[in-house]
Formats: sequence, C-alpha cells, structure tokens
Amino acid sequence: MKNTPIYIATRYLLAKKGSTAVTFITWLAAIAMMVAVTAMFIIISVFSGLEDLNRDLIANLHADVTVKSASGKTLRNLGETEKILLAEPEIAHFSKVIEEKVYLNFRGNGDIANLRGVDSAYIFVNPIDQNIFYGSYPSFKYSNEVLLENKLDNRLRIPVGESSEVASLMMPKRGTGIISKEEDIFNKRDIYVSGVFPGNDQLDNTIISPIELTWELLELPKKSAYQIVIKLKNPEAADTVKAKLAKKLGTDYLLTTKSEENAAFWKMINTEKLFIYLIFALVIFITTFNLAGAIIILQLDKKEQAKSLISLGLSLKSLRYIYFYTGILIVIFGLLSGLVLGTTISYFQIETGFFKAGAGSDLPFPVRIRAVNYLVVAATAAVFGLVVSWFFSKINRVYFTK
Repeated sequence: MKNTPIYIATRYLLAKKGSTAVTFITWLAAIAMMVAVTAMFIIISVFSGLEDLNRDLIANLHADVTVKSASGKTLRNLGETEKILLAEPEIAHFSKVIEEKVYLNFRGNGDIANLRGVDSAYIFVNPIDQNIFYGSYPSFKYSNEVLLENKLDNRLRIPVGESSEVASLMMPKRGTGIISKEEDIFNKRDIYVSGVFPGNDQLDNTIISPIELTWELLELPKKSAYQIVIKLKNPEAADTVKAKLAKKLGTDYLLTTKSEENAAFWKMINTEKLFIYLIFALVIFITTFNLAGAIIILQLDKKEQAKSLISLGLSLKSLRYIYFYTGILIVIFGLLSGLVLGTTISYFQIETGFFKAGAGSDLPFPVRIRAVNYLVVAATAAVFGLVVSWFFSKINRVYFTK
C-alpha cells in the first residue's frame, strides 16, 4: 500500500492500546509543541499590538512631509514656497512651525522647555486639540496664549485658565554689548496657559503657542518659519509627493517623510521584534527535543513490531517514513491546536482587556492579530518539526540493520 507508513503512523499516535509510558511521552511532546506555539503566537500578537499603539501615539508627532532649510534654521523665500505648496493638489493642509528651547519660570521655579510656535492651521496637520486633558486649545487671539504639556504643568503647577498669577518665558537675546540689567540678557514674555495636553517621550516639556510668540522672543521677522509641516490627502503617497516637491523647491530645502523622521524609533522597534522572534524560535527549538525523545521512545517500544513489518516486506525506507510521519502528525497537532488556543486567548484579550500592562494600571495589553503572525509561527514550528522528525526517524537503521 502506497500510504501504509501514514496509516501506521496514525495508528501509533491515536491507538488506545500500547505502552502507557510511550503514549504519555508522545502526547507530552504534542502538548509541549502546542504550548510553545500558543506562547509564540500570543507574544507576537501582543508585540503587533504594541507596534500599532506606538504608531498611533507618534502618528501626530510628525507630519506626512516636513520641509526644512538645507542650511541654517530659517526657511528662505517662504512666500514662494507657500505658493508652490498651495498649487500641489496632493496637499490637504500645511502649517508653519518654529521650535526653540526656552526657560519657563513660575513663582521662582523654572524648567527648560521646548517652545513650538505654530500657526492657526496646525491643528489640521496635527489634531492635538482633540487630546487635551483639561482647558482648551489656544484661540490665537493673543500671542501669549499657550498649551502646556502635562508633566511640565505638574512640576510647576501653573494655573490653567483665568488667574492673576502669570508664568513667563525667557529667551536669551542675540547680539553683543555691555550687560547691565536682566533685560539685556533675555527677551521675556508673560504667558497665559489655556489648556494642558498629554505628553510622551517626544513631547515632554513642550509648550505649544501661536507662532507670533516665537517671533517676539526670537526677534524674528514676521511670516518667518523654521519648518513647514504638511498633511497629505493620501499619506501613502508621501514618498511620491516628497520627490515632486523636492524638484520644485530646489536644493535650498530638505524634505523628510514621517517614516524618515521616526527612522531611529522604528529601527529600535524592529530590533526588539527580531529579538522577541529569536527568543521564541529558540523556545520552539528546545520544545522539539520532546518530539525527538518521543520518536526515539516510540522506535524502541515498537522494535518487535518493526521487525515483523520488515519480515512482511516493508522496506527500511518505509519504516523510517512511519516514524517521520508520526513526528509530523505530532507537529501538526501541536501547531493547529496552538494557533487555535493562541487565537482564542488573543480575541479574549481584545474583547475584555483582562490582562493589564502593569500593577495598578488601567491600560490593557494591546493585541493585534495579523495574517503574517500565523505564517511566522507556523513556518517556524514546521521547519523545526520537519528537521527533527526527519533526522531522528533515521535512527531505526541502527536497530534494524544489525
């Protein structure tokens, strides 16, 4: 019979009769494979969820395309640049931005902050007004109305809204000369905090203000900017639009896409993902030693039956295939059941958020199930299972060629 090795392998795996120890070891190998596959699938799905969460968190930190000066900070020929951008049909919105370090002082306490001056179109590129803890986004009626990052507000405890107490921003003056008083050192402006927004690693200590305030503190001419941030109608076309704008704007400008702005961040994420994969690939590889042990024990237990099969005309090659197919069946069972169990647990977490990110945290572990996760886990388990099954199925030659 052509399928005799598969039939006998299935009988070895599913038959109720036989050595209890061999049956236990065989199913232990199958369950170990199932647990390893389940763990790898869940961890990769969690990591996919974390990747998406990080992508969402930084999605508004950088525009689809950012225009900067190739030399110096201030953009040249800003009027002509704006005309080119307005004529580009792929651009939905753009906003002028100036960023500089500034000293924030309140009640004798101070901190170094990152002042981001923006124009009124900024919220169409970065909808930061939708993520305000309390208060409101600046109305842009006054140049000293600002939005404060939450951690900075917690440290300095600056009142939000109407208050007789004011905080002040101080920027070192440019120029030379004799310093006789504080006004000779700093440009100083009192500010009114209209609202507070949540920060993160890239927005810590940030103050968002009308761009007019940065013009005043930096003594810059009106209509100037350090960069222009662009929102595209189709973010997927960022590279194409970048190339088109680069030709029109010339070599005085440096254009970067969102992925290029976050290159270091994504390199770190991809490195972590690689190490996670290697660790769990090693776990599955170690688990396959249970599979190797099950095949060897099965060969020893079925030694007399194997001799009978050989005497009936079964070749050593076919005998080897019996143990090879037995290993494959164990791998298939562990792989399929592990993927089913992993998917069930992942969906349970997605629907309930039962497992939290830390003690006392209300943030559930993010989980994202992707087709590629199934492919990665299945390919890893299948490769190790096939190699181990093939190698250890050859041991029967040692027993039956003597």
